[in-house]
Amino acid sequence: MQIIAHGGAGSPPDEPADRQAVLEEAVDCGAERSDPVDAVCAAIRVLEVDPSFNAGVGGAVQSDGVVRTDAGLMTAAGDVGAAGAMPGVCHAVEVARAVMTETPHVMLAGERAVSFAQAVDVETGIDLWTERTRERWAETNPPTDDPDAHLQWVRDTFGSDDAAGPETVDGRADVGDGADADVADSDARRTAGPHDHDTVGAVARDGDEIAAATSTGGRWAALSGRVGDVPQVGAGFYASPAGGASATGTGEDIAREGLARRAVALLEQGADAETAARLSIDEFDRAASGDAGIIVVDSDGGTGQAFNSPAMQSATQ
Repeated sequence: MQIIAHGGAGSPPDEPADRQAVLEEAVDCGAERSDPVDAVCAAIRVLEVDPSFNAGVGGAVQSDGVVRTDAGLMTAAGDVGAAGAMPGVCHAVEVARAVMTETPHVMLAGERAVSFAQAVDVETGIDLWTERTRERWAETNPPTDDPDAHLQWVRDTFGSDDAAGPETVDGRADVGDGADADVADSDARRTAGPHDHDTVGAVARDGDEIAAATSTGGRWAALSGRVGDVPQVGAGFYASPAGGASATGTGEDIAREGLARRAVALLEQGADAETAARLSIDEFDRAASGDAGIIVVDSDGGTGQAFNSPAMQSATQ
């Protein structure tokens, strides 16, 4: 069994050694499994319960003060399942797996996805908040229940990445379409931290069997109900007989560019895993303004990774 897992592309983590140890534990757990689907799910479950990653416990908070989780899973045989916008669900990857194995659908979302999770014995009603996320949320100025207030708040705050303020594009503050940097919510900017992109993922291969999966708590200050790239087939995850990929980073850009599908397409054209990872990020970097990272496994068992963000941790076995 070859397996590689990532802990998200974004800012350098506060405790890199501790996070690396968890990633190593995750791939060890996955490598013990009998097939790639079990392997990626086992690895991701380890990461979903660790609050230092943005998946499951410790996930990002949306505009209505709710943490919602997303995940997607695909095999080389073309089996696929995804689930999104689920409050109170830690192990989103297990819901995605059940969608793949128990339904004729590709994706379920929202409260009905949570009900489905209950029906297939995935635990729900979990408190996904941590001390860190509670402190960050307490320092923001969240919107009222008015939908227009939510929209304006998201325009002003979505994309904030660090204490200095919102992320920039070509040196200009990017605070959302129609928003003025002068009116952006400084409280939300100040509390945006390094974990917003720390989506987790894993790709595994055993013989001809390949699986790729990704799980996330989303993006801080997103509009309530927002679903990013992670559960979208070809964006946050993809697999074919040539190999599999799991992506992480700025979700809207990854979705527009179909990053995971792009990496696997390079495998299908004859690239090895390392080359496919590097070329797909190079292409993404030219086409988009956001940060991204990707891990790849090819049909020969080779692994590769690349990122254009300040940091991305991974582990391989």
